Amino acid sequence: MRERDAANTRKLMERQLSKEEHEEITRRSQAMENNDTADLRKYSRQAYLQKRRDKKIDEIKDEILDHEYIFQDVKLTEAEEKEFRYKKKIYDLVKEHVEGADDAAEYKMPEAYDMGESINQEKRFSVAMQRYKDPEAKDKMNPFAEQEAWEEHQIGKSKLQFGSKDRKRSSDDYQYVFEDGIDFVKSSVIEGTKLEEDSDQEDADEKDMLKRELQDERKTLPIYKFRDELLKAVEEFQVIVIVGETGSGKTTQIPQYLHEAGYTAKGKVACTQPRRVAAMSVAARVSQEMGVKLGHEVGYSIRFEDCTSEKTLIKYMTDGMLLREFLGEPDLASYSVVMVDEAHERTLSTDILFGLVKDISRFRPDLKLLISSATLDAEKFSDYFDSAPIFKIPGRRYPVEVHYTKAPEADYIDAAIVTVLQIHVTQSPGDILVFLTGQEEIETIDEILKHRTRGLGTKIAELLICPIYANLPTELQAKIFEPTPEGARKVVLATNIAETSLTIDGIKYVVDPGFCKIKSYNPRTGMESLLINPISKASANQRAGRSGRTGPGKCFRLYTSYNYMHDLEDNTVPEIQRTNLANVVLTLKSLGIHDLVNFDFMDPPPSEALLKALEQLFALSALNSRGELTKTGRRMAEFPLDPMLSKMLVASEKYKCSDEAISIASMLSVGNSIFYRPKDKQVHADNARLNFHTGNVGDHIALLNVYNSWRETDYSTQWCYENYIQVRSMKRARDIRDQLEGLLERVEIEVSSNASDLDAIKKAITSGFFHHSARLQKNGSYRTVKNPQTVFIHPSSGLAQVLPRWAIYHELVLTTKEYMRQVTELKPDWLVEIAPHYYQLKDVDDAGSKKLPKGEGRAAL
Repeated sequence: MRERDAANTRKLMERQLSKEEHEEITRRSQAMENNDTADLRKYSRQAYLQKRRDKKIDEIKDEILDHEYIFQDVKLTEAEEKEFRYKKKIYDLVKEHVEGADDAAEYKMPEAYDMGESINQEKRFSVAMQRYKDPEAKDKMNPFAEQEAWEEHQIGKSKLQFGSKDRKRSSDDYQYVFEDGIDFVKSSVIEGTKLEEDSDQEDADEKDMLKRELQDERKTLPIYKFRDELLKAVEEFQVIVIVGETGSGKTTQIPQYLHEAGYTAKGKVACTQPRRVAAMSVAARVSQEMGVKLGHEVGYSIRFEDCTSEKTLIKYMTDGMLLREFLGEPDLASYSVVMVDEAHERTLSTDILFGLVKDISRFRPDLKLLISSATLDAEKFSDYFDSAPIFKIPGRRYPVEVHYTKAPEADYIDAAIVTVLQIHVTQSPGDILVFLTGQEEIETIDEILKHRTRGLGTKIAELLICPIYANLPTELQAKIFEPTPEGARKVVLATNIAETSLTIDGIKYVVDPGFCKIKSYNPRTGMESLLINPISKASANQRAGRSGRTGPGKCFRLYTSYNYMHDLEDNTVPEIQRTNLANVVLTLKSLGIHDLVNFDFMDPPPSEALLKALEQLFALSALNSRGELTKTGRRMAEFPLDPMLSKMLVASEKYKCSDEAISIASMLSVGNSIFYRPKDKQVHADNARLNFHTGNVGDHIALLNVYNSWRETDYSTQWCYENYIQVRSMKRARDIRDQLEGLLERVEIEVSSNASDLDAIKKAITSGFFHHSARLQKNGSYRTVKNPQTVFIHPSSGLAQVLPRWAIYHELVLTTKEYMRQVTELKPDWLVEIAPHYYQLKDVDDAGSKKLPKGEGRAAL
């Protein structure tokens, strides 16, 4: 009886076998007994195919549901609509076929037992005596089945995701199962003959293959056909102007040709670049092609990074670094060839180099001088260098379709984003290059593109976004040169560095908004502005040509053809005609060039700007009354800084605060990228920034507090995140500070600290920026003391709400108003004490006589 009760008791915690499972076990047992493995494999294969079919049907169904959910409010293209209808039709046909096949195997209603000739009443009523069998008994044996099904459904809804991250595997999840398995245990390894030698041989073969590929690639460049002609011209003429399209190979190949021809036996080959990124990337490429380690035979020199050695024969450097070398080696005796690359960009340092190398070439007949340009306007360079011959290298030109907008675009950033997505969805494979004005725009578009493509999931091909700008870490900059994976498209977001300095393979489409940032300087007001301006026609043509380098390309200009023809200038104004010349004058004076008016500039700077620079340097005691460099001026010239910052460092010796001064100077040199304000946490970011202004110490001391706090945390990255400070900018400030500390020792200034005496630090700042002083007015604005003009404290300043009576500022910038940036309060009598030659008592005596706004003017006289 107990056995019968136990047999009839339903055991909830024990899994019950269904009828089908019993049949499967019986069939397997019979097969094992009969050794009938063929039937067993057949049944196993049938079961596997059944599961795989159901899985594939579920995948198609999920894709259709996802598509309907995502694109319910989106108008699809005709091709996308056609593809979706095709997919639905396939699903319906498969579903119909499966259901039809399933119906064929279902239970068929038997004919009635009382119908027909022979009626078997006993069989007819026996059905009523049998226990009912549930067709879904397998699931109902588990009392938690409904609960588990509901939970799986809810989890599935919460995990609904789109994109490639959670894409289902297309490979099979099932493998064949063999009834007889043999386990093996690894015991030992029998070494192969000369395994190490074979491995070394394989590595050597791989290196040889890579070297051959690089050499073959060099031979495909347009300049290769003109190698012998170029070397013959270099041997015949001392100065040559080389004109070649971007991508023709002149930057990477000419120094190698000169090295192969033996010019490096007499001295180094120097090749200048206008940008740091270009100098680093080109040097890395050339070292690969030559099969040498970067920093040995081929190296580069940029600010804060000197990747050269005594072995270096080919040296890539920024034009500013070559200018610094003139200070220690005025005749460039260690160089046999100097190549000024990207000369058409006409940067400030490049224009000064023109005058210096032209003078040296007359003094040193053995020095070869190559002027390389990517534009066809080479006659101007030729005339400047005493009618030097022009060597033209035809570029690899493919047709480029230029598309203009029908009407002007109100927001070129949004238009650029839409254009990139249009190209990605509708155009044939090929990478995209977008020209933008700066880091802020690049990061904005990067974020928006990632957000928009993330929501589309697998409906569009993968879009790889690669930014490139000067402050980007080197390892991230290198990503733009990596080959694009198959099935994906790369979009490069670049500044105008990609116009000529960098050549990126695979670019087929160019998006040109038609703008760039240009720095301009007003010598009358002393105000510098970095404003977004339209590009020139020459720049527009350079940008378009980037798409036709490796094949036919397309350029999408986000402006009208009328704008191009009538609104754009032919060429960009040279930087030397629109910048503060104080640093230029100080550099030339330190090189012994005193007659600045008759210095051989290619395009002379405005005389007003030149006089203003001489005036400023005289006020800073860098020049004497005869215009000669003083001892203070020689010290200032050693620092690669604005003369006002250099004077602050020299004056810090007097106030025993040189340690604090170099920290402030390094933070100011980074620019305005120390703090950042995320859109969703602006209040938190502002509060974190104001914590460094405790006591209304001013912006200069606040920057010092930021650096000291970061240093106390052992340069913690986490601390930067918590205080909304850009760690990349802080690391750059640390590099600048290390360099300045070394230069202090060079000019024999002892590093001393006086952190507790804020007045001493402020006096050191005033020593460099005394002519940047302003006085509070009745309406809450400020009036500069010299060259009076109305200015305002920038809203980001810690003193924007305090409004001290007297203030000193780092720079004037023009945005919506004329703003003072980096402001610190000062006592007016400091101006007379520090710069008696510039200020008189009458300039500051009337400071307290004017009635000030209520609650404003906190600083006492």
